[in-house]
Amino acid sequence: MLPVTIAGLGYYLPERRVTNAELEERLHIPPNWIERATGVRARRYVTNETSAGMGAAAARMALAHAGLALSDLDAIIGASTGPQQTIPCTAALVQRELGAPEGKSACFDINATCLSFAFACHTAAHLIAAGAYQTVLIYSSEINSPSLNPNERESAVLFGDAAAAAILTRSAPGASSGIWHAAFETYSSGADATAIIGGGTRHHPNDPATTPEMHLFHMDGLAVFRQATVLVDGFLERFFAHLGWSRDEVDAVVPHQASRHAVEQLTRRYGFRHEQVVWDLAERGNCVGASLPLTLAEAVHGGRIARGDRVLLVGTGAGLTLGALALTY
Repeated sequence: MLPVTIAGLGYYLPERRVTNAELEERLHIPPNWIERATGVRARRYVTNETSAGMGAAAARMALAHAGLALSDLDAIIGASTGPQQTIPCTAALVQRELGAPEGKSACFDINATCLSFAFACHTAAHLIAAGAYQTVLIYSSEINSPSLNPNERESAVLFGDAAAAAILTRSAPGASSGIWHAAFETYSSGADATAIIGGGTRHHPNDPATTPEMHLFHMDGLAVFRQATVLVDGFLERFFAHLGWSRDEVDAVVPHQASRHAVEQLTRRYGFRHEQVVWDLAERGNCVGASLPLTLAEAVHGGRIARGDRVLLVGTGAGLTLGALALTY
């Protein structure tokens, strides 16, 4: 076990709530199709918010929850898919947005799409356990709405914008909190199924051959679902064999809120009870990298998860990557 505690959690939701009725009218979709297909009823879209601003808002809530100050932070890790700009890392912009002391915290970003938060927690936990850092802010801030492709209605209606944050510290002596096991596996044969191909060096914005469509999100949801269905069962069997917990010993399963079908399959096919699984998909949509920490933060602040509970973070991300992290909150 890595003796690391999630000392505080926070989140930020844009004020603009976008209902299915609005999208059905805009995208010429039959009434009630969105909820039947995805399980989403509404989602939040930004108006004037920035990635750094949303991340900072979630971080302030997490710091207050932990009872800590900005001066306590010695690392800020961005765990998001979309940066605010290419350079510098968005974590540096969050430090500035927060007004955190310059030079006190190291800032860097981790991008593993929907699993960014889990990867960042695993990374930070090792750094804290090794004594490199004492107090780490991890935030995920995702503005997905501008990149959605209206011609791919399945994904255009699925995603929302949000930010969430966690403060990680070393566990006090004798405390039960800790990270017990984490595992990640990437199957790059699925890399093209979820992508935004523009914005990088291959389709650079200054290249005259780069088209606006290259900057829009593409997902072959059926291909992702089929590949994940084949792989997740074996992945979870290996994970639990190493972890040493049974599925019944997990108090709360916090899945990436990929879609209703994905979360339902996790519940039915992979041996979890309905009451173990935490959902917020219906009102949040799929918030990509912010999905896991947002669901976790709302569950903690809502009283669904309490100190001492055994929690499993689990999901898939573009790549295709499978990931799971088991902790005692």
